[in-house]
Amino acid sequence: MFKSRKTVIFTILTLLLLLTLLLNISFGQVDIPMKEVFNSLFGGHASKDTWEYIIVNFRLPKAITAILVGIGLSISGLLMQTLFRNPLAGPYVLGLSSGSSLGVAFVILGATFLPTFLSQILLSQYGIILASCIGSLLVLLLILIVSQQLKDTMSILIVGLMFSSFTSAIVSVFTYFSSAEQLQKYTFWSMGSIGNLSWKNIVLLSIAVFIGLLLSLLSLKPLDALLLGENYAKSMGLNIKKARYIIILATSVFAGSITAFAGPIAFIGLAVPHLGKLLFQTSNHKVLFFATVLIGSIIMLFCDMVSQMPGFDFTLPINAITSIIGAPVVIWLIVRKKSIQ
Repeated sequence: MFKSRKTVIFTILTLLLLLTLLLNISFGQVDIPMKEVFNSLFGGHASKDTWEYIIVNFRLPKAITAILVGIGLSISGLLMQTLFRNPLAGPYVLGLSSGSSLGVAFVILGATFLPTFLSQILLSQYGIILASCIGSLLVLLLILIVSQQLKDTMSILIVGLMFSSFTSAIVSVFTYFSSAEQLQKYTFWSMGSIGNLSWKNIVLLSIAVFIGLLLSLLSLKPLDALLLGENYAKSMGLNIKKARYIIILATSVFAGSITAFAGPIAFIGLAVPHLGKLLFQTSNHKVLFFATVLIGSIIMLFCDMVSQMPGFDFTLPINAITSIIGAPVVIWLIVRKKSIQ
């Protein structure tokens, strides 16, 4: 009975993902009929060259980016919530996003302290991506070094939060000495964007997400064992340190690459794992893994569709939309379940 119910839900989610993808590409400042979108995506061409150009060069890359971001943040949220046994843990709980923000702040807000030729190179799109990756990587290395000295997983969580506070404080110092133009540019980056990636950037992000998925798949059995606590997992023969490193590394790959290419995007990693558990009524991570992949993709595509504001000439920040949609979802889950696990 459970298997048939699970199959039905997975089928519905897969069809919903396909429908949301078509709607996402169809809606925008220029409405394109879904039939034309379907023809363009599945072997044919749209009847108008302008429609074909918009689909291939703008909307399809943005939709693929939304799917990759939704997958990465949702899976990393699931990993962190299980590792720390904390329902409020998310992909950025270890301070990786703050590390990325510090790298970008150093480039954007600290540009006045750098030589002109160097600041011009670093302020390019690839310079900002590189700075974000380096910032995230430095925080990851610090966390891995500290985690070797700690036996308690909760202590790693506290260390991650302290790193986050520390890097946020440094960003605040940069902010204090920055010009209005620099602040505006940094603020736009912090709002998140999934619409500015070239196909080359999407390939790089896809590789990073694929590596994160492989590491996550290796972690599924350890995650099931960790549900009942570290002592139980040890009694089952699990190497806690090795499992912890793989889980942290997977989250770091997801969070670091997504923040670098799309900026910090809130609430997806926090809300989606709970939606998966609510829909499937299970704690089996093999089921939850694929559930979060589908739900995360659907929600990110939907949020992107809302941010495009069909019929209007402007696009809202994706980070604002995910928070507006994600916060009520988490509140509803807490009210519905009385307590969240």
